[in-house]
Amino acid sequence: MYYSEDIIEEVRMKNDIVDVISSYVRLQKKGNSYFGLCPFHNEKSPSFSVSRDKQMYYCFGCGAGGNVFTFLMEYEHDSFTEALQILAERAGVELPKEQYSKEAKERSDLRETLLAINKLAAKYYYAQLRSEKGRQAIRYLTDRSLTEETIVHFGLGYANKYSDDLSRYLKMQGYSDELIVKSGLASVDEKQGIHDKFWNRVMFPIMDVNSRVIGFGGRVMGDAKPKYLNSPETPIFDKSRNLYGLNRARTSRKSYFLLCEGYMDVIALHQAGFTNAVASLGTAFTPGHASLIRRYVQEVYLTYDSDEAGTKAALRAMPILKEAGITSKVIRMDPYKDPDEFIKNLGAPAFEERIQKARNGFMYSLEVLERQFDLNSPEGKTAFLKEAASRLGEFEEQIERDNYTEAVARAYRVSFEDLKRLVSKTAVEKGLAAPARRPKQTTSVQEKEDGNLKSQKILLTWMIEDHSVFSQVKTYLSPEDFTGRIYREVAELLYKQYEEGSVNPARILNHFTDEEEHREAASLFHTKIRELSTKEEQEKALKETVIRVKNHSIEEAGRTLGPTDIRGLQKLMEAKKDLQKLFQMQISIK
Repeated sequence: MYYSEDIIEEVRMKNDIVDVISSYVRLQKKGNSYFGLCPFHNEKSPSFSVSRDKQMYYCFGCGAGGNVFTFLMEYEHDSFTEALQILAERAGVELPKEQYSKEAKERSDLRETLLAINKLAAKYYYAQLRSEKGRQAIRYLTDRSLTEETIVHFGLGYANKYSDDLSRYLKMQGYSDELIVKSGLASVDEKQGIHDKFWNRVMFPIMDVNSRVIGFGGRVMGDAKPKYLNSPETPIFDKSRNLYGLNRARTSRKSYFLLCEGYMDVIALHQAGFTNAVASLGTAFTPGHASLIRRYVQEVYLTYDSDEAGTKAALRAMPILKEAGITSKVIRMDPYKDPDEFIKNLGAPAFEERIQKARNGFMYSLEVLERQFDLNSPEGKTAFLKEAASRLGEFEEQIERDNYTEAVARAYRVSFEDLKRLVSKTAVEKGLAAPARRPKQTTSVQEKEDGNLKSQKILLTWMIEDHSVFSQVKTYLSPEDFTGRIYREVAELLYKQYEEGSVNPARILNHFTDEEEHREAASLFHTKIRELSTKEEQEKALKETVIRVKNHSIEEAGRTLGPTDIRGLQKLMEAKKDLQKLFQMQISIK
């Protein structure tokens, strides 16, 4: 949904950043700013600053910063649109309705209808659990040590023994057979007609990140098969892109998720105080799950069952997590099968100890690999180390490969140098790496590019903070000299604001509604600049930064210049003359 910058600015202006953040963080006024403990990293001394004048926040400890939209996106893990809608409702601003094509409106209407049907079904199952028919289900849940509070918290329910009960109830509410079938709550055939998908099962509502019911899991209370039955794929339910418990885990302040196999594991962990537990929904862990997790955390602790199937599932999940940029560790459940059994027998403190002792994912995979070899025989240990070396060779970054090689050498009591040579040899043999060559003493193109972008970030932060810097820099640099796309757009907006006589960095961020672009733009306002003790050092550093940005801009223009572009060549020559003037430029910082 596209919203105009005017409506975005209206929402921002009507949500004072100090008032909004105060509902999450305890702030104390000091001078013109407010300070508190940063909610984005652990700290003992307040370094989190909120400015009412600028309507921006910034942490001097971790570098987090932005406007009121950025804060909700980072704290609540909302998308930009979700943050906008929450703040609009808070301020009483009515957002314009989305205009759909006929087909898009039909899809949207269907989704809303299916969500309404699932919500009704959840209420119906919950009512059944509380009825006389649900006594067996209540007994089953309490026998599993679930408290009344937990049952309510997760909205657990019961599908009774009649195979058409829910369908008849939904039809009484005005829904057609076709819609009930599309919701995944019923099936239809020639013999039985329409009949319920779930019956005589304890019901687990599955919710999306916004706590809307999108499907169900049902568990038998005896030995019937299948033990668990899940909703089929529907327009609102994609098993490979949703996680059970995520709607609650996303609000946890933990920096990692506990990834489980089943509903009961998640519920048991939440009840024990581990509110960052989630589970995949009756399907193998997928890249879609990893992408979803990556939005909230960068580390996962796998709490899969300790049996062979659970071990294999953990080994399959680890490379998927790694590919998504997520670090994984494995929590050992032995001598118990899963987190639910473990906590019942040993309690939450013991589980916390297991978290602290969690095994690195790669080292765990080697522990599993050990079972295939006799490490007490020279032949077995050699074969094992060759396989370990092959896996070590798959690490692309040399420093990461060397660190893991050192850890493996220490764990299996072999020489680091010997193992490192074996890793290099195995990698070359398998085509994972080229034979080692003496590195050239040159700076890579990527390093140079990153350095140029860092200079542009520093300069934008400087210009936003100090009007006197901008008034001097604008003589030599234009927005076109900023080569990163986001950087150039921020520069254009900043230059325009200076021309209009009102610099408002919080409003500049309104321009970026894509989540990743918004975060990148926010980082340009708070780039860390190394400590410079004297005014002369600051002025010298600023001058060098301006020259570096201009020089890179000229180089980029030269690369794209056509051989017959006379006008472009003239502009390039003029730019080089300006660059020479920069060396004589005097910059003053107030």
